[in-house]
Amino acid sequence: MSAKVFIALFSGINVGGNRIVKMAELRSFFEGLGFSDVATYVQSGNAVFRAGKGDAASLTKKIEAAFEKKWGFYSRIMVRDVEWFERLVRENPYPEMASDHTKLHAYVLEREPTADEVARLAEKCTGPERFEVKGDVLYLSAPDGLGKSVFANLIPRVLKVPGTARNWRSVLALVEMAGQN
Repeated sequence: MSAKVFIALFSGINVGGNRIVKMAELRSFFEGLGFSDVATYVQSGNAVFRAGKGDAASLTKKIEAAFEKKWGFYSRIMVRDVEWFERLVRENPYPEMASDHTKLHAYVLEREPTADEVARLAEKCTGPERFEVKGDVLYLSAPDGLGKSVFANLIPRVLKVPGTARNWRSVLALVEMAGQN
């Protein structure tokens, strides 16, 4: 069986000068865990890699535990295979927003939210933003940009499903990198 390509998204590293992890060290860390063809994208903690065995869930556990042991703090990590990311791009409900990466974001969620959780979030969506949940992805269209979005700041607290967000440029770059891997 050939090695499968995965993408790992870290949350809470290299934000505001805290919890600094250099990408070269992150690549070495992944190689040390036995993964191959490791590549990173920007400083916020995105890695593309090949794993000979394991699925997204088992790889997440393995990487999270080893990461905390090495760096001394916990980072929630979302690992998904490349097919999952390709589907995320294909199913984008806001194609008209895709040309401006600051206005379209994908939240990779730990699990699919319940209908009640989504309904609670919808009640808070009173500004210009729109969102749609498809499985374990939340797509957010923020016409004024994420930085000015009050609603975007509410998502983690109201939805209560752990996740990590990436702008559309990052999503597309990671899929492209994974395709070349």
